Amino acid sequence: MSDGASGIKRDTVEERWEAFHRWGPYGLLFIGCLAAAATADLLMSTADRWAALALVGGALLLQLGWGRVRRGRSARGAAGVVYYFLRWAIAFALTWLNPFFAFYAVVGYFGAQAVLPRRWVKVGLFATAVIMAGSQSGGLPPKGSMGWVLFGAVLAINVVLLTVFSHLAAQEDERARVQAETITELETTNARLQQALDENAALHAQLLLQAREAGVADERRRLAAEIHDTIAQGLTGIIAQLQVVMSGSDPAQAREHLASAQSLARHSLGEARRSVQNLSPLDLEHGVLHEALEKTVTQWGARHGVRADFTVTGTAVQLHEEIEATLLRIAQEALANASRHAHASRIGVTLSFMGDEVSLDVRDDGRGFEPSALPARSGTGGFGLDGMRARAERVAGSVTVESEPGHGTAVSARVPLVPHDH
Repeated sequence: MSDGASGIKRDTVEERWEAFHRWGPYGLLFIGCLAAAATADLLMSTADRWAALALVGGALLLQLGWGRVRRGRSARGAAGVVYYFLRWAIAFALTWLNPFFAFYAVVGYFGAQAVLPRRWVKVGLFATAVIMAGSQSGGLPPKGSMGWVLFGAVLAINVVLLTVFSHLAAQEDERARVQAETITELETTNARLQQALDENAALHAQLLLQAREAGVADERRRLAAEIHDTIAQGLTGIIAQLQVVMSGSDPAQAREHLASAQSLARHSLGEARRSVQNLSPLDLEHGVLHEALEKTVTQWGARHGVRADFTVTGTAVQLHEEIEATLLRIAQEALANASRHAHASRIGVTLSFMGDEVSLDVRDDGRGFEPSALPARSGTGGFGLDGMRARAERVAGSVTVESEPGHGTAVSARVPLVPHDH
């Protein structure tokens, strides 16, 4: 049953009890009067009849007065005690005159909980049991010793029944109280749960937005780094070749450098397309890392007229494509930095396979620099040394730089050795 249905049921029961407490005494008094009138010739004298009529009038006036009193106040209290025991006294007197007026007296069983304070309830119930026992044992007062014995036995039975039913009623009230508290707690819990669900939905939407924004930013950084490592370096090489052509006068040498510039342009265009498609570098498409590095180092040395040596140590294995792409891009960036800043006459690139780690070392004999003079990392995944570190960290690796003015530079990248998944 839903909470709404339970609330409606509770309201309906309470309304019915309220109607009974208001109109029940009138109905039971009417029934008692009918029964007494039917047996008046047998049980009542003329004086008894007039006394009963006066008492019935008093009962009606009492009930009307109580109806006015209880409209603006709680039923329990001093007024409730006075009302209950006045009604009991009238019912006792009526039952003394005719036992069938016990129909009116029985209302005391139902009204005690409603109008009496808790400490008076048992007293009121016992007093009502006295009237009911007198009626059930043949009328009040009991006649003879046997009449008193019978009255005492019936009273004892009524008290036992009252005790049993009061205990059951108390258990039912306790169960209803616990049920009401449970329903209240469930409603509170449901409200909190709904609030938590709403907050979780809002947080989920916020996380999705942040993840989308982070994905967009990461893709932008990736493309920017790829463009820097491919197009920018290619354009730098093309410019260098064209500068040689413009400064020279030998047609054969000019054609050679123009062909080199054309090759660089085509290579850079291919790398740009692969970067947009998030593919591995073009040099790795048909070869493994050490072959691509050797080709890159050789071409770089020929382009810049610098002695460039490549060495492999350890047992070369084909690595995961992400690891190979990362190391190749780091090598290209280190060579590009050397061509722009080092003015070196010799450069050495070493690829070392060492158990569970791969190391790439790029050393030159150029003019070097002071590492402490470099600006702090921005954390935005920029280019140059910052970009190399960001690339390595994406595959759980690291990049260190050692340099000293006048004594060259050494760039070392270390990444996990993750074999290619065939």
